[in-house]
Amino acid sequence: MLVTVLMVMMAMLVAASVGRQVGRNQQIVIGKILISMLIAAVLSARIAFVAVQFDTYRGAAWSMLDIRDGGFIPWVGISAALLVAVWRGWRRAAVRKPLMLGLAAGALAWGALLGSITMMDNAMLPKVSLTTLAGEPVDLVTLAAGKPMVVNLWASWCPPCRREMPVLAAAQNQEKDVSFVFVNQGENGITARNYLTGARLDLANVLLDLGAGFGREVGSTALPTTLFYDAKGRLVDTNLGELSVGSLTIKLNQLRSRSNSE
Repeated sequence: MLVTVLMVMMAMLVAASVGRQVGRNQQIVIGKILISMLIAAVLSARIAFVAVQFDTYRGAAWSMLDIRDGGFIPWVGISAALLVAVWRGWRRAAVRKPLMLGLAAGALAWGALLGSITMMDNAMLPKVSLTTLAGEPVDLVTLAAGKPMVVNLWASWCPPCRREMPVLAAAQNQEKDVSFVFVNQGENGITARNYLTGARLDLANVLLDLGAGFGREVGSTALPTTLFYDAKGRLVDTNLGELSVGSLTIKLNQLRSRSNSE
């Protein structure tokens, strides 16, 4: 989600800069319009997501407001943003050209950034030394057994890790066509085992990464980080921060769709 936010900010900066250059003779600034479009996009995309996944939010209404789970429906947000642009352009003819060219430049910037991220996302499952809680070496490729894999990087001291762990535990029990792996970052087996026992979490595939080498290899900058690999071991999606039931459901559906299409 952090990467998406940065991409949006970069695209908006490009759009605002181009719009200002085009409209400088008439002193037209499109920054406020872009902000209005962003607000409309975020609200609409979130409301649509919550509506689709309402059953998963019904028991915890407050979580509907927690956008850190990355739950949005992009096409709804884009449609709302374009409607705002059309409305503002219809009301004031002078902003039409700066706004249109600014948005075109922003879209090109977004496309370039997305292409770069997509190239990086094709990274393969890292070959980093990991061990079980008992200290036995583990090969993640073997553990995947030809199925899509979800790798969660966590630590017992991390509050959002603890909050999302029951969500991932439930998914591991339900999703038999996806391998779930929980890679503890920097803690020993006793610490990890004591936390899981105290939290009453019965998880399979809990591994130790004592030197946090896996996290460095995949570029994780904070916890929790969740990585989604297809059946061929290619990284197809990432999530930095806490996952909700709704956002995890969407990502798993996309992972299965990606794996089944190849």
